[in-house]
Amino acid sequence: MTQTLTVRGACPHDCPDTCALLTTVEDGRAVKVHGNPAHPHTDGVLCAKVSRYTERTYHPDRLLHPMKRVGPKGSGQFARISWDEALDTVASRLSAISACDPQAIQPYSYAGTMGLVQGESMDRRFFHQLGASLLDRTICASAGGEALTQTIGGKLGMRVEFFAEAKLILIWGSNSIGSNLHFWRYAMAAKRAGARLVCIDPRKSETADKCHEHIALMPGTDAALALALMHELIVNRWLDQDYIDSHTIGFGNLCERALLWNPERAAAVCGINADQIRRLAHDYGTTQPAAIRLNYGMQRVHGGGNAARAIACLPALTGAWRYRAGGLLLSTSATVPAQRSALQRPDLLGPRRPRTINMSTIGQDLLQPSSPSFGPQIDALVVYNSNPVAVAPQSAQVVQGFAREDLFTVVLEHFQTDTADYADILLPATTQLEHWDIHLSYGHTDVLLNRPAIEPLGEARSNAQIFRDLGARMGFRDPCFADDDEALCRQAFAPASGVDFDALLRDGFAHPAVPEAPFAQGGFATPSGRCEFFSQRLADQGLDGLPDHVPNHEGAGSSSSYPLAMISPPARNFLNSSFVNVTSLRNIEGEPLLEIPPTDAAVRGVTSGQVVRVFNDRGSYHCKAEVSERARPGVVNGLGIWWRKMGLNGTNVNELTSQALTDMGRGPTFYDCLVEVQVENPACAA
Repeated sequence: MTQTLTVRGACPHDCPDTCALLTTVEDGRAVKVHGNPAHPHTDGVLCAKVSRYTERTYHPDRLLHPMKRVGPKGSGQFARISWDEALDTVASRLSAISACDPQAIQPYSYAGTMGLVQGESMDRRFFHQLGASLLDRTICASAGGEALTQTIGGKLGMRVEFFAEAKLILIWGSNSIGSNLHFWRYAMAAKRAGARLVCIDPRKSETADKCHEHIALMPGTDAALALALMHELIVNRWLDQDYIDSHTIGFGNLCERALLWNPERAAAVCGINADQIRRLAHDYGTTQPAAIRLNYGMQRVHGGGNAARAIACLPALTGAWRYRAGGLLLSTSATVPAQRSALQRPDLLGPRRPRTINMSTIGQDLLQPSSPSFGPQIDALVVYNSNPVAVAPQSAQVVQGFAREDLFTVVLEHFQTDTADYADILLPATTQLEHWDIHLSYGHTDVLLNRPAIEPLGEARSNAQIFRDLGARMGFRDPCFADDDEALCRQAFAPASGVDFDALLRDGFAHPAVPEAPFAQGGFATPSGRCEFFSQRLADQGLDGLPDHVPNHEGAGSSSSYPLAMISPPARNFLNSSFVNVTSLRNIEGEPLLEIPPTDAAVRGVTSGQVVRVFNDRGSYHCKAEVSERARPGVVNGLGIWWRKMGLNGTNVNELTSQALTDMGRGPTFYDCLVEVQVENPACAA
């Protein structure tokens, strides 16, 4: 007789929706993953990716045993070993390196899981106890996060469910249909009720198709558009002066800046029509409640932080924050604070203050020799929850660094990714169906608990267990290294946070008390308690205290050799480089593509289906071309992120991106990239 049970869990992936899952298990095997209909935001609906999670968990290529490298680095040749041999090897090598300088050991992780336990608990304790170099985790959201901190006080904003009541929604830099499905359902509810939807994005995405208007600005010009909107709000007096006077600081200075940006000036910079700007400003200034769904794509350029700051000023100018369906949402991750210090234990460092390495510049940092300014050469790298060989910018240099014979590399993974191919020791990690974890969201304000639905496959161990085992091998005696994964889940939130662990065990999710309109009466989380149009903190750092348009590092017209701007938005059926090896999803996605607009394709003799070479001084990338109106003139869209080994010439779009950083937040500039495109002989791309 079949024994069937249903286990409550949470989606672990880097998506604002953080869905509540129900896993159906028959005789110990997960047979179906579906959305929990009891969770209001999930409402029983999952994206195509996560609905295939059993296919990923039981994939025939799943890593199930510890492995050691037996061939050249990058060859992907491994032999099975025992956990004892794997742990002893890693502990021995790290101990020897640490004896000279623990800063020569570098962790590298990001959001392969967003869980507070498997993503940022025992691993941090391990590296803090060791005294390893710290990692500046910048690769996605740091410019926008810093912008919010400087303007409204942190990653705070609207509650996503109230978008359903808005009368105007600006979807700014987001393909919500593909990357924020549950927000899109609220937006559609608003549209059915009569709301106007405007998509602001260089690419004519699937989301843009469904909006009333698409404003296809050039990459890196969002601040110019925001400043021109401010110009029109000011000159037409579409302002809530009482809100400005009571709850903001720096309005006079901001006015002076904004009045320099009339629609004609901004239109010339953005590559759009000035009348579009005037119409948008009128709609935004005269419609309440008006809401902005801002996403992270627009901050992956040189001026990304300034652009996010400028956009974050808009709701305070019109008083949109007065309404629960007005304001802005970029991230809600600071709404319910987790006890990160309790989980990560930075006190284990004691008086040591290790250097910090920026994950976005890992390519150049792996090639840095020891020096007084840099510190010791990186001699050991421990990678988990990330695939840097595929996802980090300027990947030719990343590959060069990973290929160093003297670099000891440990990778915790589910599959043999591009990065795993360069490991010396490869350790099998559990998937979300096999371990405990607890999750915040950056798109809603609930907390979710993930229970293990099945036993770990093969010899897989959770990330936290692997670092716990390594700590034991290295003689770490602090009692915190004995905390099991469920105990870590219980440590994540203080009782005062309103997160009831018993409720999480019962329901799988909890709704902490959160204001409906967080800034209706001001009360911003800034030092002044106001929305800071002018940031003294930025001025004290020698930066501009006001938001401004900061041109791209590689601005349009700055290179006759590389006249096309390239952005690399995510392929709809992948999530960063996750799910690329799930056959059903890869079959839907097809193959790596470059969308090129008809006018630019005609000049170059490019037709759909041809292999093209996309290149700049950093490298070359071969893929099929698709002549498409989804790409605006002067811009090509390299849909990513495919594993390099699946590319026509063993590369992906990040062969072309640079390691230059943003104006604030030290973030990457993936969408600040000039290229040229030419038709390639298919034989040359083999």
